[in-house]
Amino acid sequence: MTFQKLVIGASMAIGVSALATVPAQAGTLTGATIGGTAASDYLVYDVQGNSTISVNKTSANVQKVLDGNAANPTGNVELRASSEQSGFDFNKNTTLTGQIGGKSITLSSLTAADWFTTASGSSTTYGANNFATTWFNKFYDAAGLASNESTIKLALNLPSVTPSSYIRQQAYNAFFGIVGFQRSSDPNISYVNQNDTTGDIQIGLAGHLNLKTYYAPLLGAFGNFLKDGFQASEVVKVTYNDKTDFLYSFSATASGLTNSLGVGADGASHSGNYEVSIKGVPPAAVPEPSVMLGLLGVAGVFATQRKLKKASI
Repeated sequence: MTFQKLVIGASMAIGVSALATVPAQAGTLTGATIGGTAASDYLVYDVQGNSTISVNKTSANVQKVLDGNAANPTGNVELRASSEQSGFDFNKNTTLTGQIGGKSITLSSLTAADWFTTASGSSTTYGANNFATTWFNKFYDAAGLASNESTIKLALNLPSVTPSSYIRQQAYNAFFGIVGFQRSSDPNISYVNQNDTTGDIQIGLAGHLNLKTYYAPLLGAFGNFLKDGFQASEVVKVTYNDKTDFLYSFSATASGLTNSLGVGADGASHSGNYEVSIKGVPPAAVPEPSVMLGLLGVAGVFATQRKLKKASI
């Protein structure tokens, strides 16, 4: 009887310990669906060798290409893919919605209202208290323009006493003129993963590893002063757990991929992986089947012992 008690006690201790240490099951985005006010304006890129390639816009393909991570980014889903085309309606958006860790998450392209709304209305002017000014100042610094202002003044025949704010305003106007904010509003989502322990959610954004090659021909005089190899992701709007964030990054790692196959391939897109993150809710722990079987076995021993006791009375 003493030996039986020792075995049962040990079994319970092992079962409870295992139950406490089994990690939660979360992982990647599931049930991915496309929506928004421009629900058809997206592209799906899968991987073929070291290249991304546009594939059919099916639900299965959308889900498939989102299964990568920072070490191995795969394809991506480009939201609001027509952002650089003439006649683009900047008031509409495309969304990617799914479940992660038992909670809903929505990733969206940006609209004009997201960029230019102020406390008193809307303004596209540099210096307005809105997201456009906040983001562009960071973009300006990341592009190396801040460190080249003295040279820019000479190139633009400006007095040496010209304030930095004026140079930034001119760069902003040039960026606005090439629909730069629209170009930065169509994020390519390559993965959405969750850390099982902390609940943190990581989102991969596919972009250019060296953005100078993209913007230098577009920005006129300012294009000559862009820092070689500068990096900036597009912006993604994320709504999760009743909170909305605008996420972006100015630091990328090499994805090992380029968009080099199929119609529209440019040999440079998707070469960089920009990872952004938000604080998430840790998913509830789920015991593994083997642990549950162990606990059921212990419960069975107790049930048998009670029956034997009743029989011997």
